[in-house]
Amino acid sequence: MLFNEDVFKRKSEHGGSIEVICGSMFSGKTEELIRRLKRGQIAKLSIEIFKPKKDTRYDETAIVSHDANSIKSTPVENSSSILLLGSNAAIVGIDEAQFFDEELPDVCTKLANKGIRVIVAGLDMDYTGKPFGPLPAIMAMAESVTKVHAVCVICGNPALYSYRLIENDTQILLGEKESYEPRCRRCFRLGKSVSA
Repeated sequence: MLFNEDVFKRKSEHGGSIEVICGSMFSGKTEELIRRLKRGQIAKLSIEIFKPKKDTRYDETAIVSHDANSIKSTPVENSSSILLLGSNAAIVGIDEAQFFDEELPDVCTKLANKGIRVIVAGLDMDYTGKPFGPLPAIMAMAESVTKVHAVCVICGNPALYSYRLIENDTQILLGEKESYEPRCRRCFRLGKSVSA
């Protein structure tokens, strides 16, 4: 962790904030998170980055986008670890927020109230199109929300849904292109009849 007194002073004087980057699978959420965090690194700000320990799809510790861009992170079991480990940073990045526990909105608020810029990325809806995990609550409290869209693999329109391709009704199913595809509202509602 990079830390110096001037950076901490700057952070405290300007107040904190919560930014959310959300959207469907394959929409570029992690790519945008990495871009914002790397800009913080260029500015020589102290940064802590976290991801859920259970998400090991691309790497055990790094946050990795579908385009293979990556940045080192700390995998954690729960959101209270983020509060403990990120309290002295100027910027805290959190990826895959939907996989964290319901304490994450409170953790983000406490960090922002300490003057920290908190950037959170994740799915806003699950595979059924319903709000997913703690992210919708964080969106309600955030200073800014960026909703990114993928491209519908059926018709080419902007996609905001993550359509599950395999039969499994558990809410959390880690997977990639073999398990999910991005779809627009119409193609998501039409379901399997479109992809057959």
